[in-house]
Amino acid sequence: MDLPIIESCMSKEFATIKPEMPVAEASRHLIKKPLFGGPVINDDGTLAGWISEQDCLKVTIQVVYLNQRVATVSEIMSKEVLTVKADDDLLSIAQQMLDAKPKAYPVVNNKNKVIGVITRRHLLDQLVQHIG
Repeated sequence: MDLPIIESCMSKEFATIKPEMPVAEASRHLIKKPLFGGPVINDDGTLAGWISEQDCLKVTIQVVYLNQRVATVSEIMSKEVLTVKADDDLLSIAQQMLDAKPKAYPVVNNKNKVIGVITRRHLLDQLVQHIG
């Protein structure tokens, strides 16, 4: 089966989230994009972590209802993030996503710089197109 590689279907449209950002600001960036989360990126473009809308929602509820202090992204982001490479095999990543794995992965280059994001939806779209 001759399927495309990750680079051909990854999204390059993802929110730019920095570790030092307040969660409210990160939330504003996330909701402007079609993904349910995004990579947290250091100033040099390398991956620092991942933040989801769910992570942001938890903090926002605390701020709105409980008047608790505003957290920064680095305080709530996931630091252990599974990544993929642009030339990874689409089918093997799709298989991996069937397990209890994330719904989205940052795509990084050899220097751990984020170049895109791949989601289950991207993979499903490619597989359905391949079926015809």
